[in-house]
Amino acid sequence: MNEYLMKAYAKINLGLDVVKRLENGYHEVKMVMQTIGIYDEILLEKTDSGIIVTTDSRELPKAGDNLVLKAAKLMAEHYQISGGMRIHLKKRIPVAAGMAGGSTDAAATMKGINRLFDLGCTLQELMELGVKLGADVPYCILGGTALAEGIGERLTALPPAPDCYVLVAKPDISVSTKYVYEHLDAAGIPEHPDIDGMVRAIEEGSLQGVLDRMENVLESVTARDYPVINAIKSRMKELGAVNSLMSGSGPTVFGIFIEEETVREAGRQIMREKLAKQIFVTEFC
Repeated sequence: MNEYLMKAYAKINLGLDVVKRLENGYHEVKMVMQTIGIYDEILLEKTDSGIIVTTDSRELPKAGDNLVLKAAKLMAEHYQISGGMRIHLKKRIPVAAGMAGGSTDAAATMKGINRLFDLGCTLQELMELGVKLGADVPYCILGGTALAEGIGERLTALPPAPDCYVLVAKPDISVSTKYVYEHLDAAGIPEHPDIDGMVRAIEEGSLQGVLDRMENVLESVTARDYPVINAIKSRMKELGAVNSLMSGSGPTVFGIFIEEETVREAGRQIMREKLAKQIFVTEFC
């Protein structure tokens, strides 16, 4: 095998709680993560030597210190890979959007290198190595529906979440995850999301139980600074979403819909009203 194509799937947070701020500056979190059918494509090819990374995105460096390059270097060094590789990233996931775009690209790069060079790594081995690149990388290697704890690296796989349609709206702003966490009053969160209840609802196959518990404590920072987030959430509900939430540190907002026709019309309407720069209609995967 001389080349391999990987899909790097985006994630949303069905529920996100921050338990406390740790002494090292990180935050202990408890959240339910879910991959959705929006993905980047990563084409890996063997070469004689070196690592070359290219991309079609104007928002990312074509060659430089990005997570794809870091992931490739980490794999090459850790597994002492002989030979080189060329990696091309075709970007679809919005950048700086709270959807783990960089982390999932790194995860797919690691999984792709494992297959391209026939390294025989298990998912667990890749996850343990991937945390060196970022707290979301182990989850992106695992994928699906999962409970994430610790700084996000302690994962418990869950049954697939109940089927539904998901409308994803990315407004024309970008948000720094570091900024959001730095400005979060972790000790002053008045009420924490019922993540345990959401996990039980997923295990019971209850979509309504999941919808009733959708909360994200980071909205207290991001939605305060960017009112368009609450505007999109409210508009999605008016247009038929059963519930709506900001993903991660934002600014992406997603809504959960039952009917395909309703979700597609809602997406068209939000674009007409120019509330978002990018709109996707997708499902859990």
